[in-house]
Amino acid sequence: MFKSCNSVLTAYQSKRRWLNMATRMLCSKPNQRQVELMAKSLPKRMPLPGVQHIVVVSSGKGGVGKTTTAVNLAIAMVRHGKMVGLLDGDIFGPSVPRMMNLSEAPLVDEQNRMIPLLNYGVKCLSMGLLVDTGPVVWRGPLVMSAIQRLMKDAVWGPLDVLIVDTPPGTGDVHLSLCQNVPIDGVVLVSTPQAAALDITKRGAQMYRTLQVPLIGLVENMSHVVCDKCLNRIELADNLIDKYVEELSIRVLARVPIEKDVMQCSDTGTPVCLKFPNSQVAKAYDTIATKVIKFLAIKQTP
Repeated sequence: MFKSCNSVLTAYQSKRRWLNMATRMLCSKPNQRQVELMAKSLPKRMPLPGVQHIVVVSSGKGGVGKTTTAVNLAIAMVRHGKMVGLLDGDIFGPSVPRMMNLSEAPLVDEQNRMIPLLNYGVKCLSMGLLVDTGPVVWRGPLVMSAIQRLMKDAVWGPLDVLIVDTPPGTGDVHLSLCQNVPIDGVVLVSTPQAAALDITKRGAQMYRTLQVPLIGLVENMSHVVCDKCLNRIELADNLIDKYVEELSIRVLARVPIEKDVMQCSDTGTPVCLKFPNSQVAKAYDTIATKVIKFLAIKQTP
């Protein structure tokens, strides 16, 4: 019995020493050679042919209106005279085909590159156009491969801006984007709840770590405007200002809740086209104006 206890204690101490050593290795700062070796293993950031700028729309948390923002931002930028593409980066839950009223599979050219579908003046590609209605059950490497295929094996150019609608979280899709193509900026989207803002803050910190600039934050579904008296009714405490101050970014626009947005999204006609004079459409136009100005300043030497 004592012998058994001693062997267990020895095994525990050995495992403890190994864990301490591994912890020191992980917490220690890598030397120059280790940095060079890690850099060699990463893919090189290569621009997409014919695409001048790449803008990512990210939320961190799902259900905050990120895809709606990406779709209407693309439409608003087209109305400003820009050539725009929209890449649906949500492999598991693509929504762009429905919102952009697209259902056909893209064609391929002689070099086996996909030709994005065109609707409302926006070039679009989505995994929802390539698979049936069944679920996509893939592991990380397949997801990253699919993103690279949608980005680099497609005829996107000529484009002024490619908008990428990303999935919730801070996983494989975000890392694959940041490692493979130069991203000019990120538009964050969040509702005013602390639960959504906490996760959005983590996403913002991830992009900062990857040295990707943050354009600003869209406050979504924070208030409603009465149809009769045009009175503004706030639906939550104003927490956005606290978070943007902590992140040192600005609020691009405060988008209200309107029933027309849901109906337009379900029928495949973006609200910026069907109701161009609505409060929501004006908010998206403001976002587009600020994004265009940000890209122009960034491009200026």
